[in-house]
Amino acid sequence: MEETTSSVPSGGESSVEVAGELRLHELQSRIFRNTRMLRVWLPPGYSAPENQGRHYPVFYLNDGQNLFDPATAYIGVDWQADEAADRLIREGKIPPLILVGIDNAREDRAREYLPYRSFNPPVMRPQGKRYPEFLLNEVMPFLYQRYRIARGPENTGLGGSSLGAIISLFTVIDRPGIFGRLLLESPSLFVSNRQLLKSSRAFRQWPEKIFVAMGTKEAGSEARDRQVVEDVRALERVLQRAGLREDRLLVRIDEGATHNEREWAKRFPVALAFLFAQSS
Repeated sequence: MEETTSSVPSGGESSVEVAGELRLHELQSRIFRNTRMLRVWLPPGYSAPENQGRHYPVFYLNDGQNLFDPATAYIGVDWQADEAADRLIREGKIPPLILVGIDNAREDRAREYLPYRSFNPPVMRPQGKRYPEFLLNEVMPFLYQRYRIARGPENTGLGGSSLGAIISLFTVIDRPGIFGRLLLESPSLFVSNRQLLKSSRAFRQWPEKIFVAMGTKEAGSEARDRQVVEDVRALERVLQRAGLREDRLLVRIDEGATHNEREWAKRFPVALAFLFAQSS
């Protein structure tokens, strides 16, 4: 793997101000045979001399282009993840942590994020089964070498939206015990004949905390809107039967919310506070 690195204390890839320090790394993947950006947001005080021995929890998020900067985000709206994390850290609601945005593969996004064949979206040669290996054997070691990241599932989160949520769910099932925090925003559970929903029923080693959210106007028709909400409710029942109670599972169904970055940005502070709540 080769890399190029740039540090962007105020501006990502544009002139938009970033809360905190954002560092960009270009990562060449042998597993996927392509190149993408890793966007590493560092919390307040990370570089301070008194914190040089401190290690930080980490939250890996898919579709990294959409997290920090509207200039790179789909539809020009970002999650404002840096602002949310900065505020919650300063308020003492979560500990200082590192956010890692893993860019998608653009035209190959659906192929990388789908572990099974799918007719909607049409993906006949999915590569998603390689994603856990990419994450654990390329992304995570790359960052462990360069940043002071705390180990263990209690310090390691994973999440995404839409198909980015699907590959996050697949990864925690495929590699149990690695991730202790899971964010599923508007998960497209209908894909591949609901295979992941079926796989979830037999799984038991769930992360310690899971946040799941869906809007009621995401699918474009009344019948499909009802179905995507019911899919989330079905996953909620699976998780509850596996023993997750209110202290470990938060499910939000937002009336009238649609399927886009603006809605995910609104919910991100709630998700982040729940998943990484500062222990008393």
